[in-house]
Amino acid sequence: MSTDQTLHRVRAARSVPAVFGAGAGIGVLGGMIGLGGAEFRLPLLIGLFGFAALCAVILNKAMSLVVVLVALPARLAAVPAAEVAARWPVAVNLLAGSLLGAWAGASWAVRMRSATLYKVLAALMVLMAAALVVTHTTTLDALTLPLRAQIPAGVAAGFGIGVVAAIMGVAGGELLIPTIVLLFGEDIKTAGSLSLLVSLPTMLVAFARYSRDGSFAVLGANLRFTALMAAGSVAGAVLGGLLLGVFPDVVLIPALALILLVSAFKLARHD
Repeated sequence: MSTDQTLHRVRAARSVPAVFGAGAGIGVLGGMIGLGGAEFRLPLLIGLFGFAALCAVILNKAMSLVVVLVALPARLAAVPAAEVAARWPVAVNLLAGSLLGAWAGASWAVRMRSATLYKVLAALMVLMAAALVVTHTTTLDALTLPLRAQIPAGVAAGFGIGVVAAIMGVAGGELLIPTIVLLFGEDIKTAGSLSLLVSLPTMLVAFARYSRDGSFAVLGANLRFTALMAAGSVAGAVLGGLLLGVFPDVVLIPALALILLVSAFKLARHD
């Protein structure tokens, strides 16, 4: 395909209906499993809309931030704020690691060669697929660690999640929720609210680090695109939430995991 033809295809793919529709589709997928769906958005930004890896990560991070900000009030309305506030040691424990991890992950991403970043993203997509399957098909029981082991484990887990979230441009709820359940024994509903409270400052730290790199200019050059896709993602997430439970997990989760694995394969082969 010639360069002119490729540019024409990319411009066509970035039309208003295509951008909003892609965001809405991602939102529906995420909403049906109670997550933001940013892991599904990333390969679309690269494969369908033609953004380079780092640019796609930065745009994905910006859209994920919008989705989390919109979701936070609704989530806090579902779980009493006092109940969430009482669990502040859990959030602080994870943030002690995730803030450092977010800065480190973003720093590594901007320094990676593009070819390396594609392969790292592919590997992380496989990790997300595994986390999706484990979280939604198994019963998670708390590890009941002593406090002297729980605190460093929380910091270490937070650091790893911060790194992954920064490199992929996601909120990290896919990893935070099972971590909160396993390490701290919280129920899934409370864990979901706590994950948003940890995700928001973690994302802001990664965003601040990316803003120091020249690639951050992609956000300013694509504000309309970002706003459209973010709006589609929010609208889709609402619809996906209404469809929650319509499709049985035994069908939905393997299908979504397969989408992530196919996306990982394509990213690994991306030139």
